[in-house]
Amino acid sequence: MTDTQTEIQSDDENGPTKYIFVTGGVVSSLGKGITAASIGRLLKLRGLRVTLQKFDPYINVDPGTLSPFQHGEVFVTDDGAETDLDLGHYERFIDQSLSQANNITTGRIYQTVIAKERRGDYLGSTVQVIPHITDEIKGAISRLSADNDVVITEIGGTVGDIESLPFLEAIRQFRVDVGRENAIFVHLTLVPYITAAGELKTKPTQHSVRELMQIGIQPHIVVCRTEHPLSEEIRKKI
Repeated sequence: MTDTQTEIQSDDENGPTKYIFVTGGVVSSLGKGITAASIGRLLKLRGLRVTLQKFDPYINVDPGTLSPFQHGEVFVTDDGAETDLDLGHYERFIDQSLSQANNITTGRIYQTVIAKERRGDYLGSTVQVIPHITDEIKGAISRLSADNDVVITEIGGTVGDIESLPFLEAIRQFRVDVGRENAIFVHLTLVPYITAAGELKTKPTQHSVRELMQIGIQPHIVVCRTEHPLSEEIRKKI
C-alpha cells in the first residue's frame, strides 16, 4: 500500500471524509469557484465541517508573480501564502480561514516531486507523471481530510486542456482509492443562446461531458450556465 493510500484510508470516528470534485468545460471563467463555494456554504449550513481547495494547472509555483491582468489579483491567506483569487470567495462563503495547503499549482507539485527525487526518496525509480505526480496530487487532497467531513476540490482550467490532465487522472484514481460512495464529480458547462436562431444549444455541454468521460470520469451533477432558463426538455436532453 502506498503512503497516499494509507493517508486516504485513515478516517476519523465520524466516518470517512466525503470528497466533491468540481470541473469545468466549454470555456473558462464560468464560475467554478463560486459554484464550489456555494456547495460548501450549503453543506456547512447543514452542520458539516467543510474545506475547499483549488488546483491551478499552470507551472508557476504560486500566482504571486503573475500579472493581475492575466490572472486577477492574488489572495493572501493568514499564513502569508499568495494564492488564487478563488480562495477569497471560499473564505467569505464558508466563513473560515484557509492556508497554503488549499491552493496547489502544477509548479508546486513538480517542485515537490523533483525535491524528493534529488533526496533519493524514490530509490532510483524512473520518476513519471503516473504514479509520482498523480500520487503527489492525491496526497495534497487527502491531507485536508483530517479535520473535515467534506473536502471540495476545484480543478482549474477547462476539460480538454493538456495542463489539466494529471489532475483529472489523479481525481479519477482518488475516487477508486476512497471508495465510489465517498466521492462525486460536479461538472460546470455553458449552454449558449444563439440569438439568430433563438435557441439554447446543448451540443457544447454534450461534447464537454463526453470528453470528461473519455478520461474515465462520469459527472454525477452537471451545472449549466446560461442566459435563459432551461426548459424541461433541454434538461432531459442534457
